[in-house]
Amino acid sequence: MEKFVINGGKQIKGEVKISGAKNAAVAILPAVLLADSPCVIENLPDISDVALILNVMHTLGARVRLINKSTVEIDPRHANSFIVTKEMAEGMRASSYFLGALLGRMNRARVAPPGGCNFGVRPIDQHIKGFEALGAKITFENGLVDGKASELRGASVYLDVVSVGATINIMLAAVKAKGLTVIENAAREPHIVDLANFLNSMGANIMGAGTSVIKIRGVDSLQGTSYSIIPDQIEAGTYMAAVVGATGDLLVNNVTPKHLESIIAKLREMGAEITEYDEAVRVVMKGRPRKCNVKTMPHPGFPTDMQPQIATVLAIAEGTSIVTEGVWDNRFRYVDQLTVMGADVQVDGKMAVITGVEKLSGSPVKAVDLRAGAAMIIAGIIADGVTEVEDIDHIDRGYENIVEKFSAIGVDIKRVPIIDTTPVLKQA
Repeated sequence: MEKFVINGGKQIKGEVKISGAKNAAVAILPAVLLADSPCVIENLPDISDVALILNVMHTLGARVRLINKSTVEIDPRHANSFIVTKEMAEGMRASSYFLGALLGRMNRARVAPPGGCNFGVRPIDQHIKGFEALGAKITFENGLVDGKASELRGASVYLDVVSVGATINIMLAAVKAKGLTVIENAAREPHIVDLANFLNSMGANIMGAGTSVIKIRGVDSLQGTSYSIIPDQIEAGTYMAAVVGATGDLLVNNVTPKHLESIIAKLREMGAEITEYDEAVRVVMKGRPRKCNVKTMPHPGFPTDMQPQIATVLAIAEGTSIVTEGVWDNRFRYVDQLTVMGADVQVDGKMAVITGVEKLSGSPVKAVDLRAGAAMIIAGIIADGVTEVEDIDHIDRGYENIVEKFSAIGVDIKRVPIIDTTPVLKQA
């Protein structure tokens, strides 16, 4: 086991290159199963979630060849299993995407429910609603979601709530179904558009991705393709938020500024000077952040995956800020860790009232989930003294080379082993 040790109080300066988007990668990789020939996927983030999915692909029978740390070739032609067990899916939120991909490939799927971060109920009722509309029968057996169909046929599906996961899964299942599928109240996130672009590059017929209505006309077959994944907007936002908390001057490379609009707007409100370029943004911060109110919403609103990071920066802002969580039920579990470091945060249901303090103090803390873990790193960078962050396996799920990247821009952070100090009792 390992932990991060951060010596806080350092300014951030330099450049950082953003990796491929985690949320796009974990949808695009299962989608390769729908192809009739090999695919080459580029700009993959080197993170544990991607490694887990590639392992599942291999176990299903696909041939996986790593070309380099960010490029993989997958030949799905030999994939012959439709079962993703609990052991295969453990710790991976995106396991549910194998339901749509396997139903789309062979009209059969038996997949463990999603794992990953635990910050609220992750119902898959909207996924099931979509699969059943397409003609699949869904049951639950031995802790697995079991889906089967004689054939899938296009249908109209209205999502009762905006769900990224359900939108992706229905797209995967519908892309080779007979006829036209219409998804209404669809999610609009950049990784939804990236998945649609990937599928279309293989010969799919998908229109409207990025809007609330997606139309999918089923095709008989999909051909292999080469495709480069979009940059990770949340990784970019995390480094940008860190600069606003620690002060400094950072050029964030390999980004799509349009995907960062809601994040940029809030960081500017907090006092940051942000310059946008074609594929980069520069963040300059002098002095203490200003208060602001934030409410997370589905895209194009402020992303829930940036809520812990921005709340951490607001913990040292001038004045009182209100952060409202509009997506998940229990995303404020990290607040207990922040208050240990001296933050003044009061949580009432889905709302947190944050009264800014001048400084946080270094302390041992835990990463209670992926984005909360990133927030604890930001807290450690901001704080006086030494912060130790444990349970960092959560962070490794979504951030590539986070120690190396932060170290290169002036942060004093190290990954060190956790030494078990439990005394060993000697037998008499």
